Amino acid sequence: MKKLILLLIASVGFWFVSCQQENTDMSPVTDTDDVSLETVATTAARFSLEGDSVTTRTCKGKLTEVALADLSAVITSYISTTYPSSTLKFAAKDESGKTVVSILLSDGTPKGLIFNADGSFSAELKGHAKKAKLTEVAIASLPAAIISYITTNYAGAEIKKAGTNAEGQYFVGIVVDSKIKILLFNADGTFNKELEKPANGKGRKRN
Repeated sequence: MKKLILLLIASVGFWFVSCQQENTDMSPVTDTDDVSLETVATTAARFSLEGDSVTTRTCKGKLTEVALADLSAVITSYISTTYPSSTLKFAAKDESGKTVVSILLSDGTPKGLIFNADGSFSAELKGHAKKAKLTEVAIASLPAAIISYITTNYAGAEIKKAGTNAEGQYFVGIVVDSKIKILLFNADGTFNKELEKPANGKGRKRN
């Protein structure tokens, strides 16, 4: 009986440790130290794609992010041929199957493209570059209104990176409660909204 009890205790102990290890391995990990300007810029690219007049006129319903690696060969071939040495930044599909793609040209200029459901090229976005291209702004140079808003509404947040587009809007990357958030502010420093951060990570270069 004593041996049986010891065996049960050992088994429970092994199960408990295994569960702890499993839970540790499956815990979500957020690399909050890696909030680069590229992360903020990719969010700006998404924001510009979704709000471009060509997108809103041509696409149907909400845009759903598409992994860059999952783009069709027809689309990636068109981009490689038409825009050599460009980098894929963000892609999404609408409810009709059209794909909207943000790329970065070799000279650093963003460009937005729309493709039909079969992958054929449809149209180029007109105002994408103006809203998508960011110029880094030092944290110390951010308007006082932005600093004040973040301090008041995101207690304990650390401002990591910031940039401004051609329209003067500010995109600010912060870390709060171990989560990365990208905030959009108007040119006068007033808060606009919290943006959805793309999940794809770094862009993919097309030769």
